[in-house]
Amino acid sequence: MDKQEIYKLIDKYIAGEATEEEVDLLSRYYNSFQHNLDWNETELGDVSETEAKIFARILEKIKANNNDEVLEIIEDDKKHDKGKVFYLNPKRKVFTFLKIAAAACFIGLLALAALQWFKSDLKKEIAQTKSTKKPYKNDVSPGGDKAILMLSDGTTIALDDAQNGALAQQGDTKIIKLDGKVNYNAASGTNKVLYNTISTPPGGKYQVELPDGSQVWLNAASSLHFPTAFVGKDRRVEITGEAYFEITKNRNMPFIVQANDAEVQVLGTHFNVMAYSDESTLQTTLLEGAIKFVKGNIIHVLQPAQQAQLLKNGQVKMVDGVDVDEVVAWKNGMFNFQGADIGTIVRQLARWYNVEVAYDRTIDDLFYAKIPRSTKLSEVLNLLELTEKVHFEINGRKVTVKP
Repeated sequence: MDKQEIYKLIDKYIAGEATEEEVDLLSRYYNSFQHNLDWNETELGDVSETEAKIFARILEKIKANNNDEVLEIIEDDKKHDKGKVFYLNPKRKVFTFLKIAAAACFIGLLALAALQWFKSDLKKEIAQTKSTKKPYKNDVSPGGDKAILMLSDGTTIALDDAQNGALAQQGDTKIIKLDGKVNYNAASGTNKVLYNTISTPPGGKYQVELPDGSQVWLNAASSLHFPTAFVGKDRRVEITGEAYFEITKNRNMPFIVQANDAEVQVLGTHFNVMAYSDESTLQTTLLEGAIKFVKGNIIHVLQPAQQAQLLKNGQVKMVDGVDVDEVVAWKNGMFNFQGADIGTIVRQLARWYNVEVAYDRTIDDLFYAKIPRSTKLSEVLNLLELTEKVHFEINGRKVTVKP
């Protein structure tokens, strides 16, 4: 099946018109999709991009239906050190396409999709529990491609306002904007080096192609300081906030990322660096290849799915078996919270929606959610409120968290 056939089958299934054979086909398709088995990128496209499109399509169906939902709140028998774990689940077991079996429940999009798809059957089997969406006085739209480019002479360019095409000339390097991405095309053999900085505001993201062809994705409230041409013994850049890197290999010129007082040394690889000042740790996570994490005399060589955490007290902690999909979900257009506390969640929301967050009281429970970042803030908050363990108020661009 190609992508269009898959989308038609999803629509047919949501409408309750799919046969048992088609349901089985859809289940097997999604299982192969989830585990990356027999995936033909030529016909089906990028895995993460297709997943995001499917989620967006499901969300459109949910928005189009204002009926009451049927759900139950599940409390995990295993308490963590602060409180319980909560997630939403439909009141019956569903097949693996929905990813909502007892071992893997999600609050949010997939849970609501399951409720919508199985609503007619659920009404026949159990009493209906009403869940109405909470109205907010105002709403906040999600972030987008927004950034400011500062040239070497201090001139600034608002990239979200700039037209596609040539933006500026820095020495022997041309700066070109094309569809939400900035490219630095350095002339061969150039020795003239100037420094530029790209900064994203809260509610912004941006992609940069560096002079060596390396790709950098900047998350909200982040910055990248870099030379307009790489000369000398290494390729050195500096970041604040969060960035995902795909580095062009060059064994003769290692790539070095400076984040606070730590360094990540690279030859060619894929990795994520999260260095927000309001987070308790600086985190470097490796997806592919190998990198060195350096803090003073402390050096760690990371392997894929390993994470180096730099604590506020200067200690370095190594974590194995990290869920890399959760780490780079932001780059793929998703919020992915897997056992996250409310503080972690609202900090991400504050950066992406450019809002201020205030707490009436600390909430100790953990939450699971997988929601597209294209969702409006009110919809995200409504999904979280379905647990009945957290509530929100929006006043202008201020969000108050309440138990």
